[in-house]
Amino acid sequence: MMKSQYRTVPVKTEKMPPGIPYIVGNEAAERFSYYGMNSILVVFMTQQLMNAQGQPDHMTDAQADAWYHTFVSAVYFLPILGALLADAVFGKYLIILLLSVVYCFGHFALALNDTRLGLVLGLGLIAFGAGGIKPCVSANVGDQFGAMNQHMLPRIFNWFYFSINIGSAFSTLLIPELLDRAGPRVAFGVPGIAMLIATVIFWMGRRKFVHIPPAGLGHYTREFFQRENLKALLNLLILVPFAAMFWALWQQNFSSWVVQSEKMDRHLFGHNWLPAQIQTVNPVFVLVMLPLFSYVIYPLAARFVKVTPLRRFGGGLWAVIVAFLIVGWIQTRVDAGQHPSILWQILAFVVLTAGEVMLSVTHLEFSYTQAPKKMKSFVMCMYLGSISLGNVFTAAVNFFIQNPDGTLKLSGASYFFFFVKIMLVTAILFIFVSRFYRGKTYIQDEGEVQPA
Repeated sequence: MMKSQYRTVPVKTEKMPPGIPYIVGNEAAERFSYYGMNSILVVFMTQQLMNAQGQPDHMTDAQADAWYHTFVSAVYFLPILGALLADAVFGKYLIILLLSVVYCFGHFALALNDTRLGLVLGLGLIAFGAGGIKPCVSANVGDQFGAMNQHMLPRIFNWFYFSINIGSAFSTLLIPELLDRAGPRVAFGVPGIAMLIATVIFWMGRRKFVHIPPAGLGHYTREFFQRENLKALLNLLILVPFAAMFWALWQQNFSSWVVQSEKMDRHLFGHNWLPAQIQTVNPVFVLVMLPLFSYVIYPLAARFVKVTPLRRFGGGLWAVIVAFLIVGWIQTRVDAGQHPSILWQILAFVVLTAGEVMLSVTHLEFSYTQAPKKMKSFVMCMYLGSISLGNVFTAAVNFFIQNPDGTLKLSGASYFFFFVKIMLVTAILFIFVSRFYRGKTYIQDEGEVQPA
């Protein structure tokens, strides 16, 4: 029989890759552990930190903010190490599994020692573990798809982001309550148990995952310096400083916004909420806004203008400006001795979350699809590195504004309006710079995507 002269076109399928449920379950538990611990750090450092003699060793608000943003910058800088080890040497699965164990030890160090030594040891291990697995986990999601089901990637990345916020919502509501009622040992211990569960879930999916083998150090180095790959990396690098400034502002909902909420009227729905619990509204709003933007706002906007990833990204930059204008206005009332309703800060969270959905989900998906095939984890570091750089900037500001006599160069509303001005310049620059972006989409070939 004569062979057909026509090339077979892969048939699209709606079949879910078998490893996805394990990845989503792992991510939900891991994010519960991270955001639970993360939500109480500033409160712990300013109210419950002790010295070796068991005496209070509390930090000032500015010191705690500086420590917090330094820690977060480390969490989002260390992914470069995990990515290189995963892509070039060990593969994503082994790196995720081993560093998850390190991650667990970090949580338990915080739970067992409430001094600055325990704080440094615990946060150091968590930064190494959480940072190391970050690029591997998100790239591992994309690795489960090939040519026949690549059209499902945006939907799955939305579900991936959905799982992050399910874990975050529960933990930011529960863990501050545990800190208030049971103390730091229990409040830091529960996230440690959640991380242990996340590790077990990931191990259970080992035979379901698609495993992309490491490229080998020599081959990986050659891949890195190929002209086309360097061009793709440089293109993606354009987005990093703009995303960094977004995260410099966004991340403060765990620091300066918490400090602000301590001075606000937090009585709502018949309950006096703890300052650290107000953050819960962010993941809740994300859960609502993900489908809202995907199925309503973006299709509606597409009737009038082409909704490109870069335009969604730019929309996120402008949204965070509005959010900080709101908290700046709130702070003017706090500075005047008033106690405004927490509903005003919740309004700021609505706008901040809209910006997150536009920028963060877009940047995550964009980083994966624009990354060369053998460098998916490494390119995720550009997405994560932008968060690190943003927190470096915020930490540096908080270190710089501290005077030797304990006063601050930037305080009250002027602190928030300083970030508004910086972000306004950033958003305007992006309008011009984004026009020069030229990218290319890379998806794993069906032949490369074979279960281990």
